[in-house]
Amino acid sequence: MGRPGDDRGVTGLPFFVYGTLRPGLTNHDAFLQGRTAAEEPARLPGARLYDGPGYPYLRLGGTGEVRGELVYPAPGRYGELLAALDGLEEYLGPRHPRNLYEREACEAVRLRDGGTVRAWVYVAAERVPLGPPVPDGDWLSHRRRTPDGPRTP
Repeated sequence: MGRPGDDRGVTGLPFFVYGTLRPGLTNHDAFLQGRTAAEEPARLPGARLYDGPGYPYLRLGGTGEVRGELVYPAPGRYGELLAALDGLEEYLGPRHPRNLYEREACEAVRLRDGGTVRAWVYVAAERVPLGPPVPDGDWLSHRRRTPDGPRTP
């Protein structure tokens, strides 16, 4: 694995999604439908989820765990999916000063069977102010407990 935020030489990885890209939420169908071969429940240990302006932020480190899905790109759709997700997440390249998120290759995305997979994870850029932590690390259950208000994708 390269340095965090260094995506040179790393291609074809699945994506760990934990917010509005999860099934049933705002961006799942708009960005993933027709572009994925498979999706499965997964979790990311050593990370923490934070509330944001209608979508969550994730930071690596600590003893927390974030729940999400592992998304495998459909054959021939990897580049298209990568560009769509980079655009949604306002990722302009490693450590770009206007990034909302950094795209990092994480080694330890854990599957239901206990195995681990290396995957892309969009991590909040350092400049982003975080909201309160999401105690259980699960955006879906947090959304069910939080009344709907104005939301931005």
